[in-house]
Amino acid sequence: MLRRAGPSLRHFLLQRNISAGHSSCSREAKMSRPVQARRLEGIDKNIWVEFVKLATTYSKVNLGQGFPDFPAPEFLREALLRALSGGSPMLHQYTRAFGHPPLVKVLAQFFEKLLGRELDPMTNVMVTVGAYQALFCCFQALVDEGDEVIIIEPFFDCYEPMVKMAGGTPVFVPLRPNPPKDGKLMSSADWQLDPAELASKFNERTKAIVLNSPNNPLGKVFSRGELGLIAELCVKHDVLCISDEVYEWLVYDGKQHIRIASLQGMWERTVIIGSAGKTFSATGWKVGWVVGPDRLLQHLRTVHQNSVYHCATIAQEAVAQGFQRELTLYGKPESYFVQLPKELQQKRDWLVQSLDGVGMKPIIPEGTYFLVADISPFKSDVPDVPNSDEPYDSRFAKWMVKNKGLAAIPLSAFYSEAHKNNYTNFIRFCFAKEEATLKAASDILQKWKQEKTSS
Repeated sequence: MLRRAGPSLRHFLLQRNISAGHSSCSREAKMSRPVQARRLEGIDKNIWVEFVKLATTYSKVNLGQGFPDFPAPEFLREALLRALSGGSPMLHQYTRAFGHPPLVKVLAQFFEKLLGRELDPMTNVMVTVGAYQALFCCFQALVDEGDEVIIIEPFFDCYEPMVKMAGGTPVFVPLRPNPPKDGKLMSSADWQLDPAELASKFNERTKAIVLNSPNNPLGKVFSRGELGLIAELCVKHDVLCISDEVYEWLVYDGKQHIRIASLQGMWERTVIIGSAGKTFSATGWKVGWVVGPDRLLQHLRTVHQNSVYHCATIAQEAVAQGFQRELTLYGKPESYFVQLPKELQQKRDWLVQSLDGVGMKPIIPEGTYFLVADISPFKSDVPDVPNSDEPYDSRFAKWMVKNKGLAAIPLSAFYSEAHKNNYTNFIRFCFAKEEATLKAASDILQKWKQEKTSS
C-alpha cells in the first residue's frame, strides 16, 4: 500500500497546537512601551465617576447629579412614540450627518427669532450627541497647540480637560463673591468678574473664551453689562467665544437671558451651544446643537464627520416636533419654555427655605436648576483635617452622603487646581426634582438640625 507523501495529519495538528500556544504566550506578554497618549495625561480623574458611585451606594436622596427625576413633557414623549411606531421606516436609518433636516430647519427658525438674523439651516446649525459633543467639536476644531483659552470659574468640569486634549492651555479667571452688607442671602448675581483681572488674561496667544450663562454650578445669569465687557475684549483681541447656553430657558425672577452672539461684533466669532436634554428635561436623549457662522461651523463639521458622524434619527425627529410646537406657542403661557421655569422657580424656593432653615446659607440662583450652599456652620460635624490634600467640601460631601443619605457635589470640583482651595466651604445641589424628592431632602436636613440642637 502506498503512503501519502508529506507530514501526517497527526503531525500537522501537533504543530498547529504548538504554534497556537506560542502565539497565546506572545499575546499575554506585557508591553514595555507606553500605551496612553500624552494628551490624556493628568485628565483621567472625573468627579462624576466617584460621586455617582457614592450616590448609588449610600444616598436616600440624590440632589447631586444634574438631571430631573420627573418625566419629559407629554408632547415630547408622544412625538417619540409617533416616530417609533407610525413614522417613516427611514426614521430608523441614517439621516443627514450634520443634523436631521426637520430639526436643523426648526432650530434655524427659532434662532432667527432669538438672534434677529437670517440663518441657513444647512450651514449655520449642526446637531451633536448632546452639548458635551458640541463642546468637544469646538475645542478640537478651533484650538491649536499653544493656544490659550480663557475659562471663567467656577466652570463645568469638562472644559479644562477638553482644552488640554486639543493642545491648548487653560487660563482661569474667577467670579469673585461680593456678599450683600444688609444680611440678606447672597445671590448668584453677587459673584462678579473683576474687569481689570479679566482684561489681563487676554493676549496675543488667546484663541477663545468659554462663556457659560446661565452658569453651572452657580446659576449666575450674566448681565448685559458683563457680556458687553466680554464682547469688547473679544473684538479688541480678535478672540472667539464658545458660548455654552444649555440652560437658556431656565431663568428666574424676571431675569433675561441675553445671547452674546446678538451683541455688536460677536456673531462672526461666536459658537452657541444648546441642549435638548436641558431644554425638554430629557437628558438621556443626548441631542445637542451648535449655532454659528459657517466660517466656524465648517471646521466643527470636519471633527463631527470624522468622529461621531451621526446622531440618533428617532430622537432628532421627536426633538424637531417639540421645537415645532414651541415655535407655534412662542411667548404664550402654555409654552413649555414659559411653564418649566415657573415650576423650577418654586422648587428652587422650596430648597432655599429648607437649607436656610437648618443653617446652610444658600446662594440664590438666577438660572439653571442648581444652587450652591455655604456649609461653614456645619464644620463641627465634619472637622477639618490640617494639611489634607483633599478639599474640605469634598470630604464633607462624602461624609454627608454616607452618614445622612443626602448626595451633593463639592464646589471645588468646578475650579482649577490653583484656585479650588479658595472655595471649599460650598456644595452644589440640584433642585430639578419631584416634590417628594425635595421633601425627603428637607426631612433629612430637619432631622440633622434636631440632632445638632440636642447634642
